[in-house]
Amino acid sequence: MFATLNMQAFTMNESDKNNDDMRDEHVQPVLVPITAPVHKTRGGFREKLRAFFVSKFKKNTAISTRRKWCVGVLWAVGLPAYFTLSGILAWFVWVAQDMPDTSALWAPKSTPLIVIQDRHGREILRTGGAEAKPVILAELPPSLIQAIIAIEDHRFYHHPGFDVIGLMRAMQANIKAGRVVQGGSTLTQQLAKNVFLTRRQTMKRKSQEILLAVWLEHRLTKTEILETYLSRVYFGGGTIGIESGAQRFFNKPARDLNVGESALLAGILQAPDRLNPVKNTVASGRRTAQVLLEMQLRNYLTPEQTQIAMRDPIEVEPTSVQKIAHARYFTDWILTRIDQEIGVPRQDIIVHTSLDLLIQQAAQAAVTRGVNTKRNAQQASLVSFDGTGGVRAMVGGASYIHSSYNRVLRARRQPGSAFKPFVYLAAIQAGIAPWDTRVDAPVNIDGWQPGNFSNKYLGELSLETSLALSINTIAVGLAEEVGRASVVKTAGVMGLGGFKAYASLALGAQEVTLYDLVAAYIPFANWGYGVTPYGLEAIYGADGTTIYTRPLAPKPLLLNSKELGQMNLMLRTVIERGTGKAARISGRDVAGKTGTTNDYRDAWFVGYTADMVTGVWVGNDDNSKMARITGGYIPARIWRDYMDAALENTPYTKLPTAIRPEVKPVRVSSPTEMQTRKTLEELLLEVEKSFQ
Repeated sequence: MFATLNMQAFTMNESDKNNDDMRDEHVQPVLVPITAPVHKTRGGFREKLRAFFVSKFKKNTAISTRRKWCVGVLWAVGLPAYFTLSGILAWFVWVAQDMPDTSALWAPKSTPLIVIQDRHGREILRTGGAEAKPVILAELPPSLIQAIIAIEDHRFYHHPGFDVIGLMRAMQANIKAGRVVQGGSTLTQQLAKNVFLTRRQTMKRKSQEILLAVWLEHRLTKTEILETYLSRVYFGGGTIGIESGAQRFFNKPARDLNVGESALLAGILQAPDRLNPVKNTVASGRRTAQVLLEMQLRNYLTPEQTQIAMRDPIEVEPTSVQKIAHARYFTDWILTRIDQEIGVPRQDIIVHTSLDLLIQQAAQAAVTRGVNTKRNAQQASLVSFDGTGGVRAMVGGASYIHSSYNRVLRARRQPGSAFKPFVYLAAIQAGIAPWDTRVDAPVNIDGWQPGNFSNKYLGELSLETSLALSINTIAVGLAEEVGRASVVKTAGVMGLGGFKAYASLALGAQEVTLYDLVAAYIPFANWGYGVTPYGLEAIYGADGTTIYTRPLAPKPLLLNSKELGQMNLMLRTVIERGTGKAARISGRDVAGKTGTTNDYRDAWFVGYTADMVTGVWVGNDDNSKMARITGGYIPARIWRDYMDAALENTPYTKLPTAIRPEVKPVRVSSPTEMQTRKTLEELLLEVEKSFQ
């Protein structure tokens, strides 16, 4: 009705439009009530219209808000993703610009020839150069393939060449370590690395490895990848391919390997030198067990089969080779160093070393003659350095044929009194002189009461005399006087790191290798300069191209002339009138120190001239006792036997030595005798009897 009224009023106004002159002033008020509803009516329509659009606007606003949110999310996520993907794409484009030549994959397969020479160019070892036998997967035992896949790449049949999960795990480990410590490589990536790439672990090389792995997956089937991988896999020491590995360690073809042997070979691949079953039986055994358990986890073996494989002994029968002779311990080490520096050799190489073959032969002969099985001294080792740190001779055991375990590099034993020079050096650096005296008397450090080897206490002695007689109480007292931390620091500067400041530090109660101990003596012989020991000089290709040269590191001066002279004075006295008299060489200026551990389990002698530093260890692999073998007995005699031959054509050179003040009589205190006065010579001769 309101609308009708509105329309009627609107009609009346239209009909009276031409009668405006006839309207009086009273007509307008009549129209007001009608006009007002019309306005109201029109306003209601507008309100409805407005309400309609408002409702639509609100809906559109909600939709617009959602759209804005979605767009915001897309920008927040999509933009970084876009730049990330663009960056990755740009990275791989850059990486792909200098990809290696892939023709090596199709080249004839052969093990590279490795020729190792001594410092004069004499050939020590020739290995490799044989044509590698092709691998046919169907002819290999399934357990061999299963062992390798289980321990190296259990998702091999499911990934496109790289394993994202493995890469993420490796990335996490690398970020945590702050450097590249894991590769996360699949078998396909390992193949790419072995055939095409260098050993350097960089992000660029890793990216190239992934690209090459994807390329291999597109070019080859999984079976072909496995066959190629097994033809190229590296077992260390120049041994390439599963067939060569089976022959090297088991003297049989790969098709005849049993489950345990397959697991052992698969385990070697992680670290061919460290997990070599001939050199490191314990580590290899643990790794083999790990492989067997992984095979069980992947359902390749039942628990019963795993237990049987673990119980059955694995007999390693390394193939006899012509390279055994005189320097096999050394060449084993050099082959490992080649692996560390250049990885798998991809061409014939000539290797120059620091060894002197003639001196090496003298060293082997001296060790062989010196071992005394009658007194239960079953093993011995020797290493000899020149003043630059180059290894001139290395004998890792009494017989390589019976044991290839290199005791020079791997056996960690207590050096005993052979560590004392570093205690006395710390004292010298603290301002104490060789002719200063200390009292040899019982010592008690928190309940620990070290005694002397001779079970005697000699009273007041000079440092020179106490070192010559290897007096324990004075060495311990000096370490307490200057501070054990100072001794640890001094030893570290000289090259013996990792020692702890225990009370027994001064007596050499912490383990060390013969290699490290002897290298720490080098500054005493070369006028005080620190060196980095080495054996590998250079590697050349067959065409003469240089592949590797030893970096020439700076030689810091570790000892000033005063410290050097005073140390050499004391260590010469050890040889002239002390526990090392058996090492004296006529016409040579010799210095050194003996060492013997509790119950005669280890005996050492480290000595030097101005031209060469040599150390000898004698003992047993099972740490059993010897029959009163001291460092001044068999080790000193082996040392003298070798050095006499090694220095035969070397001119005499005098060691830098301090001038000793006039020797005064010293007072000797004995718990059971009256105090008497004796000369230094008389005292040394008296106590020397304790070391016979």
